[in-house]
Amino acid sequence: MLTYILFVVGFFILIKGADLLVDGSSSIARKLNISNIVIGLTIVAFGTSAPEFIVNIFASINGNTEIAIGNVLGSNIANILLILGIAAIIYPISAKKNTVLKEIPFSLLAALIVAVTANDIIIDGNSSSVITRIDGLVFLGFFLIFLYYTLSITKSDDDINEKPIKDLSFMRAGLYILIGLTGLVFGGKWIVEGAVTIAESFNISQSIVGLTVVAVGTSLPELATSAVAAYKKQSDIAIGNVVGSNIFNVFWILGASSIIKPLPFNTDSNADILVNILASVILFFAMYVGKKHVLERWQGVLLVLLYLGYLAFLITNR
Repeated sequence: MLTYILFVVGFFILIKGADLLVDGSSSIARKLNISNIVIGLTIVAFGTSAPEFIVNIFASINGNTEIAIGNVLGSNIANILLILGIAAIIYPISAKKNTVLKEIPFSLLAALIVAVTANDIIIDGNSSSVITRIDGLVFLGFFLIFLYYTLSITKSDDDINEKPIKDLSFMRAGLYILIGLTGLVFGGKWIVEGAVTIAESFNISQSIVGLTVVAVGTSLPELATSAVAAYKKQSDIAIGNVVGSNIFNVFWILGASSIIKPLPFNTDSNADILVNILASVILFFAMYVGKKHVLERWQGVLLVLLYLGYLAFLITNR
């Protein structure tokens, strides 16, 4: 029972820890005269991905690779189908031209690269499939390309850093960072341990727990950001946040996880990779159906229904 309680509490501590880490680090960066653009690209962007990152690091170290891979795939699927769907229902989302023509295809590329690197059995005829350290280095290489691209298109601070930076004293900012890091460590540890226990107790695979409960839980910052952005009619932030998160999840988080420890891949998860790819394809074509470059409310409803169908598929077929 204690493990279940810590599992739930872990999500709150993990997300609050990431928030405090971002606030403290951003405040210190501002005092050191670092520009909003750099703060947004580094501290804020990495901070919002910290929940998935920490969970994956613990899962990799402990050998719970199904949770590590499931967390990334599940988060990416939930980001597009569930989070963008909810945001579009709140208010139709209009996307910038760069988002439609470059960033959404880049997130599709990320999903395709996972499909290629994770299928040694199918492609090379190997006896097993593993996302290796070399694959991880390739992911990180693409991640650096994405960071360079983001820097090159930045026109204003608002494009990157939509979160206001708190003005904290050095001592208070340092305390925020310390508490934030502590929260990330303990929250991540409790979530991974709880996910393993849930899988064992209900006799289900760790992959399903990673794809559903853990993935949605670690995607709560993206859900909050996109929902609030949609409510405030800042739709470019709502969709940019989700697409950017999907790229971070694959190239940064999965890349770092596989470098720490190669991730054995179960070919049953190819269905999840396929859903991830299809979600990106559907999002791209949705930008040209109805109003151009706009995700309308009816499309948001459709995305949420597709996500519920995906959950039903997981429950009945795994």
